[in-house]
Amino acid sequence: MNKMRNKSNSALVPALFLLALTGMFSSCSSSDGEEKAKSVSDAPKKDSVAAPTATFELAKGQLSADLFVPGELVAFQQVDLYAKVNSFVKKLYVDVGSEVREGELLATLEAPELQSQLASAESRVKSQEAIYIASKSNYDRIVETSKTPGTISQNDIDQADARQKSDLAQWDAAKAAYKEIAETLKYLEIRAPFGGVISIRNVNPGAIVGPSGKGSELPIFTLQQQDHLRLVISVPEALTGYLRDQQKVNFTVKSQPGRRFTATVKRLAGALDNRLRAERTEMDVFPKNKELLPGMVAEVDLAMPAKDSTFVVPVSAVVNSTERVFVIRVSDDHTAEWVDVQPGRTQGGKMEIYGSKLKEGDKIVTRASEELRNGSPVH
Repeated sequence: MNKMRNKSNSALVPALFLLALTGMFSSCSSSDGEEKAKSVSDAPKKDSVAAPTATFELAKGQLSADLFVPGELVAFQQVDLYAKVNSFVKKLYVDVGSEVREGELLATLEAPELQSQLASAESRVKSQEAIYIASKSNYDRIVETSKTPGTISQNDIDQADARQKSDLAQWDAAKAAYKEIAETLKYLEIRAPFGGVISIRNVNPGAIVGPSGKGSELPIFTLQQQDHLRLVISVPEALTGYLRDQQKVNFTVKSQPGRRFTATVKRLAGALDNRLRAERTEMDVFPKNKELLPGMVAEVDLAMPAKDSTFVVPVSAVVNSTERVFVIRVSDDHTAEWVDVQPGRTQGGKMEIYGSKLKEGDKIVTRASEELRNGSPVH
């Protein structure tokens, strides 16, 4: 029994020793953690300082903006050629792509009934001429006879005079009718009203042609002047005030990639299109070697420099909210003041603004937002 007690006491001593060491280490660790936490919590906090707000002085300038709009190249002159009278196509002298000069014969037509009408009119002219000659001779004889007193009454003389004047009028009418038919025959020759290129041909020899809607729905030819073109664009209403006559314009076309062409503003409509609310603007173009053709679509770069100086600010300085458009001015007491403005054109990160409450030298916040409330302090 004594031996067994001694053994259990000897085994218990090391166990108690290990337990005491574990408690000591844990107490030390807890004490160190508390001291570190205490030292962190007792550290003095630094005061937070608001970042300064960037501003600039308001000044006037001139903003030159570029307007990129699509345009269309059209022939300076273009006409659809129809027959004046119902007729047959006798011969064609040109075809699509033919270059013609002013007055050149393009086609001849034939109308047999017109030849018959001309012959009939000629016969009537000769008949009326003979009638007039007879009545004129009769009047002359009566007048000569009346010189003998008592032979011819004055009434007979007046009637003879009226008859010969009536016959003269009938003769003049016959000559006018003949001239009208003769002039109509000239329309059987289709000639070019100006120099250009035949772009469309719709008929062949033997076809029946006539005036538009009366024998011919399509023209015989379409003639275009291609060495002189019009570049037509529509300028929006808000930008019409920046257009100038004789202004140079650059443009490009898809068929000539990498090339820039130049045109000159020549004609301003002076009114807005009711549908587009834009002003029609035309420029003259003189292409060479058919590098530009009627019907091409062009991308037009229209420079629009300002006529008068106005306030120019960075785009970031303008706040466009749902209720108002404004800039933030820093007043003398270093508070924010919202000032309503009207925005103008934008170019290269700059914007034109208009405001009656602004003046040169005002300090404007460079990067404005609604977070900087009206009346709040500005550092």
